Amino acid sequence: MGNANEGSSMTQISAAARGNPAPVTQIDHARAGAVTAAMRIVAEKEGRDPEFIREGVAAGRIAIPANIRHASLSPEGVGGGLRTKVNVNLGISGDLACEAEEWKKVDVALELGAEAIMDLSNSGKTAAFRRALIEKSPAMIGTVPLYDAIGYLEKPLVGITAADFLDVVRAHAEDGVDFVTIHAGMNRRTIESFKETGRLMNIVSRGGSLIFAWMEATGNENPFYEHYDEVLEILHAHDVTISIGDAMRPGCTYDATDAGQIAELIEIGKLTKRAWDAGVQVMVEGPGHMALNEIEANMRLEKRLCHNAPFYVLGPLVTDIAPGYDHITAAIGGAVAASSGADFLCYVTPAEHLRLPDAQDVRDGLVATKIAAHAADIAKGIPGARDRDNRMSDARRRMDWEEQFGLAIDPVRPRKVFESAPPSNEGTCTMCGKMCAVRTVNTIMDGLVIDLDNE
Repeated sequence: MGNANEGSSMTQISAAARGNPAPVTQIDHARAGAVTAAMRIVAEKEGRDPEFIREGVAAGRIAIPANIRHASLSPEGVGGGLRTKVNVNLGISGDLACEAEEWKKVDVALELGAEAIMDLSNSGKTAAFRRALIEKSPAMIGTVPLYDAIGYLEKPLVGITAADFLDVVRAHAEDGVDFVTIHAGMNRRTIESFKETGRLMNIVSRGGSLIFAWMEATGNENPFYEHYDEVLEILHAHDVTISIGDAMRPGCTYDATDAGQIAELIEIGKLTKRAWDAGVQVMVEGPGHMALNEIEANMRLEKRLCHNAPFYVLGPLVTDIAPGYDHITAAIGGAVAASSGADFLCYVTPAEHLRLPDAQDVRDGLVATKIAAHAADIAKGIPGARDRDNRMSDARRRMDWEEQFGLAIDPVRPRKVFESAPPSNEGTCTMCGKMCAVRTVNTIMDGLVIDLDNE
């Protein structure tokens, strides 16, 4: 796809380093009135006028995560008026460190059209896999540099300095990562609210728990909050979008919309404006676990407090008692969240809360989340959202099975299910056979007579 920014990226970085205000990031260009190559690509994908995209990026309503070093990227827009995007998490853990399995997950994600892949590897040296993923993937790539800090720096958590954390962020940016999760909103004020009000599940964000542990051990402020301006300088130099992490997201429905979550969201709103002022694109991360009736209000609250920045949510999972089926609980919540204003859904797999997902878990979780995203796009009236459904309905009326398989979100499974039980009557399936309603009406509409007894 080539460079998503206009002009020479290295020239832009050098100009910025000299204090020249030459545009570097997508939001820089948009505010200067320029429509970049990435904006044009997004406009074409979305069926929108390029000026609609430029205005959205300039206002912060739309983000186009597109690191100037990610040459294989096919840019995507995340935000208001655009299709709901879906992210796949993968990456090795200390217990399961099989890189071959991670590449299988990457293949599934790209096959099924995930717009983003986050490498959440948290054990050992991760740079080689991350760089290979960026080289291969047309999907935008995200990371959580904090996860990589211990392996990258070869230090215990309490021995890591603020400067060390920034070095890891810089390394990820230089590798070509398009967006990074930075848990900058959990500062001393947020933690005071959490400690004063308490929780059933405490802090369940992995990054949030590490920052909390570091702050408690060292007595220092959150380094990503204290040195936020330096973080933004690093991200601006490479046009890395900041995904402001929700360290205080609820880990069970009981904790949803509590003081800790809302206190952090207020801080994130302030950090959002500071990032925009620094020419850095923003996405805001959100819950989590949440009862169905709380989701719409939470989506509206985020948009209000965070100035309509794109909202990136995990689920939300609408019940806590479905281990092994949490891709379903998350898809239910995700559909409601996206139809109420969320712009980006992080998938959840059947393995959530149980183990590191395998490639089949990734397929199941991604399909469920894409269903939720697409259902929400229909509800939101996104341009063209119904077109594929209408083509599917037409193919079903014509009983064109090959076309139906091709239009399916997952083309593999419906074919497998259909072919597992071949029907006696051509064109039908074994659910209704010769009593198929579609077949019957088609026959009558063609002026023929149905004789079920002699078929």
